[in-house]
Amino acid sequence: MKQIINIIGSVAAVLTTTAFLPQVIKIIKFKETKDISLIMYILFCVGVFLWLVYGVALHAIPMIVANVITLVLALIILFYKVRHG
Repeated sequence: MKQIINIIGSVAAVLTTTAFLPQVIKIIKFKETKDISLIMYILFCVGVFLWLVYGVALHAIPMIVANVITLVLALIILFYKVRHG
C-alpha cells in the first residue's frame, strides 16, 4: 500500500511541478510579468518552502523533490516579477 501511495505522490508531484514550466519559459522569453501578482508569488514561495520543510520532516521523497523543483521555478518567476515588474 505504501508503494501505491508513493506512486500517487510522485505522479502528483510531476504534474503539479511541470505545470509551472510553460509559465517560466514564457516569462524568460518575453520578460513580461505585469499580469502576475507579486503578493501571490511571495505567498506561494513561502508556502512551497514550508511544504518542503514539512516533506523533509516526514522524509517524504516525492514531496521533497517536487517542492524543491517547484520552489526553484516559482523563485525564477518571482525574480523576473521583481526585476521586470
